[in-house]
This record gives sequence, structure tokens and C-alpha cells, in this order.
Amino acid sequence: MSDAPRPRPLSPHLMTGGIGSPLLWRWHITMATSIFHRASIFGLYLSALLLAGWLLALAGGPQSYGAYTGALSSPLGLLVLFALTFMLFFNLAYNVRQAFWDMGKGFKIAEANAGSIAIIAFAVATTLAFWAALFILGVL
Repeated sequence: MSDAPRPRPLSPHLMTGGIGSPLLWRWHITMATSIFHRASIFGLYLSALLLAGWLLALAGGPQSYGAYTGALSSPLGLLVLFALTFMLFFNLAYNVRQAFWDMGKGFKIAEANAGSIAIIAFAVATTLAFWAALFILGVL
């Protein structure tokens, strides 16, 4: 028996039988929501920067405030704000599920998949409801 250390295992996405062989993993919804959760954290950092920019524009006077709000109310600005709203609600729902996971609940495959679907459905529904409310109230 050799005393040489065994090589560490590779991550699943690197474990193949060689060129052209199938991967040992496949995409599934819990993996997709995990990846998108990381992206949503980046989106929340971006939204914090947008809020800081708004405060700086507000402090800069009417001209800078008008320019900043004009950029945010452009089609591209509204698209960014819509996406950031989705990321906020997605992150909220994901963290609620994470709290259940921390308590040891929802780890069965069917429960985890249903939780991922619920996270996406919640984020879509609340984002659409929020923006519909903005439209109805005349904010947009």
C-alpha cells in the first residue's frame, strides 16, 4: 500500500470520460436558481449603486437630478429597474427557502424542485404586480 496522497476529486462539471463523453451532471432547476441567486446578489449591489447615484444627483441640484431621473426613465433605464425589481423579489424568495433549508426542511428532490418553481413564480408575480401598481398609480 502506497502512502502517496490520493488525488482530490474533480468538480462534477470537470468529470468526464474524455473528449466527447457525456458529463456526469445535468442542468436542473435547483442548480439554475442557485446560480441565478448569485446573479441577483450582483443585481442588488448594482441597485445600491443606483440609489447612491440618485442621492448624489439629488444633492447636486435640479439639473443633475433631472438628468439622472431622465436616464432612469428612459426605456433602457426602465428595463434595468424592472430587472433589478425581479432580482430583489427573487432574492427575497430564495432567502426564505434558504431559511427553511437551514432548519432541515425541503431537501427531498420533489420539495426542492417545487421550491425552486415557487421562487421563480413568486418573483415573476410580484415584479409584474409591483410594476402594474406603478403604472396604475401614474408613477410611470
